[in-house]
Amino acid sequence: MLKRLEIAGFKSFARKTVLDFSSSVTSVVGPNGSGKSNVAEAFRFALGEQSMKSMRGKRSEDLIWSGSNMAPRANRAAVTIVFDNTKKIFPKLEFDEVSIERAVFRDGASEYAINGSKVRLRDVQELLASANIGETGHHIISQGEADRILTAAPRERRSMLEDALGLKVFEFKKQEAERKLERTEENVGQVEALRREIAPHIRFLGKQVERLERAEELAKELRAACQTYFAIEEAYIRFERERTEARLQTVSEQLAVLETELAAFEERVTTDTEGMKRSEAVRKAERELDRLTGERSELAREIGRIEGALNEAKRRSVAVARDPYVKVPREDMKMLRDEVEKQVLEVEGAEPGAIHAALQTLRATIKAFFERYGTGNDDILLEEEQASHSLEAKRTDLMERDRVLSESIDDARTVLSKAREATMAYEETGREQNRRLLELAEEKASTESERSRLSAKMGELDYLAEDMEQGKREAIALVGVNALSYEPVSVLPNEERRVQEDRKRSMERLKIRVEEAGGSGEDVRTEFKEATEREAFLASELEDLARSAASLKELIADLDQELQKSFAEGLQKVNSSFGEFFGLMFGGGGARLVLEEIQAPGADDEDEEYEEELPKRKANQKPGIEIAVNLPKKRVQALMQLSGGERALTSIALIFAMSQVNPPPFLILDETDAALDEANSRRYGDMIHSLSSKSQLIVITHNRETMSRASILYGVTMGGDGISKLLSVKFDEAVAVAK
Repeated sequence: MLKRLEIAGFKSFARKTVLDFSSSVTSVVGPNGSGKSNVAEAFRFALGEQSMKSMRGKRSEDLIWSGSNMAPRANRAAVTIVFDNTKKIFPKLEFDEVSIERAVFRDGASEYAINGSKVRLRDVQELLASANIGETGHHIISQGEADRILTAAPRERRSMLEDALGLKVFEFKKQEAERKLERTEENVGQVEALRREIAPHIRFLGKQVERLERAEELAKELRAACQTYFAIEEAYIRFERERTEARLQTVSEQLAVLETELAAFEERVTTDTEGMKRSEAVRKAERELDRLTGERSELAREIGRIEGALNEAKRRSVAVARDPYVKVPREDMKMLRDEVEKQVLEVEGAEPGAIHAALQTLRATIKAFFERYGTGNDDILLEEEQASHSLEAKRTDLMERDRVLSESIDDARTVLSKAREATMAYEETGREQNRRLLELAEEKASTESERSRLSAKMGELDYLAEDMEQGKREAIALVGVNALSYEPVSVLPNEERRVQEDRKRSMERLKIRVEEAGGSGEDVRTEFKEATEREAFLASELEDLARSAASLKELIADLDQELQKSFAEGLQKVNSSFGEFFGLMFGGGGARLVLEEIQAPGADDEDEEYEEELPKRKANQKPGIEIAVNLPKKRVQALMQLSGGERALTSIALIFAMSQVNPPPFLILDETDAALDEANSRRYGDMIHSLSSKSQLIVITHNRETMSRASILYGVTMGGDGISKLLSVKFDEAVAVAK
């Protein structure tokens, strides 16, 4: 199994030295101090020994050739062990030959390599454990340490036995499983911490989503309310505008007919001088009447706009009294104010002075209205009432002006009537025409009054249309264009106008509630979805980790059970062989390995706390191994009572017994036979011969009997340069040469 050992720069082997092991027993001999024990230490070094004391040094630099007068010091020491793997003693490697190399440098660094590839010490240990070459070194018994297994502590002796039984593979697997379990439990703690951390955030987001869902319901209600209100309002304005425009056109046509007929009468009276004078008086009166009538018509239109604004102000005042949520946005006030100013600027200079004055009054009134709403005063109800009073005052003032104009028109009509009566009196023959003329004048005045009323109605409808467009813009901003997705109404519902006003108040309240609820909240929904998915993922991870932890615990339990079973079986086999070898070495007697009792130092049997704690300690602590011996013809039970030779024979018997149960690939014995007499040396040699059928032996010895059992003999010498050198003899070849 062991093919060769290559040493370079290690201790006294300054130059590269190769030992071939082609036989089952190889003996290394040489005088004291020649370096033959360095061969055993080279094996320890290459197999990962970390104790400098075991290699007779204090620091790693002591392992490197330190130099002499003949050869300079080396910077590194390297040892390579080459194994025959054709029988797959290393099952994880497919190579027929496996080399394990370790090098140490003067800076203390170490390097490990398997077949030339750098690896960790852990990798080397796991590989060796798979071939029953453990880290306790039970397969390397160096000079002076033959009885180390006797002097070792019970726990350490158990570790040696487990190593010899090949149980380290299970230990490595168990340690790896325990590390994985520890990492898994740490991961469980981290996942649980993440779940605890994310849970309040998910609850908060859940409440936000619920609020958004309520806001969506409000938005749906608002969309439905907007669709109903705008559909009816749009139809109302359209129908009223069409009716008013049709009536206004009819009235205008009637007024044109009356003016044409009146013009014909006036033309007939222009030929007479007196008649011309009287006609001039009539025309002057008519012009004055036309002026006053036109002024009153514009005033009527202004009154119509004021009444529309007054109705809206009253509606808002009632809405504020009913519902404190109704407010006027400042942006809308500014927009309407700018619009009014724009309209006023467009009509400035286009009409006589009276029109201009009326528009200026309208401008000041509406501007004051909106500035009043935009002050930000919390007492909205008082402001609405004050605005209504102000508009009432404006309307009263305009109505007073209308009354004055009406009286002036009446006076102008009286003047016109008198002028026409004088004309008719002057022309007896034209009395009937004058009567007709008077009728025409009255009809014209009545028609002009109707036209003024209709113009005021058109102004009110314009205001309602502007207010509806503003409401549409607000609805789109709050709930989107779907608020305007409605079918045009072809027939107005049979209801009073106040029902539509109630719809508007309800719509305004919903606008405020939707605005307070916030926007669409897609970012909150997305974050809530991501958070819940994250929580579900963590829950799934926690379940996976729990299953993994349970699986690892089950694996650890199985490994513990397998370890206990294998250890118990191995202990029984070792005891059987140990008793046989002990009887053979001592000519009788017996020896066995026993498990120690686990006791706490100084524990009192009456201590209840100790009684409760002891089962836990027994479960978590493996008992060590004690050695019981029974020498023939002696009453010796303690190991300390044995002589040096007896201790050597006992340790050899135990080592050979452990090797018999689970033979390692090789066994190195460094002068373990030094304390044996001639008779025991023969028995020792017989056991070596028997053991060589199961394990390859490298024996460092001075004993001739032991040498005779080897097929290859390496002699180690040292010259004046302090460098160890090898001389080899293969007995089979030597016999052939001798013949």
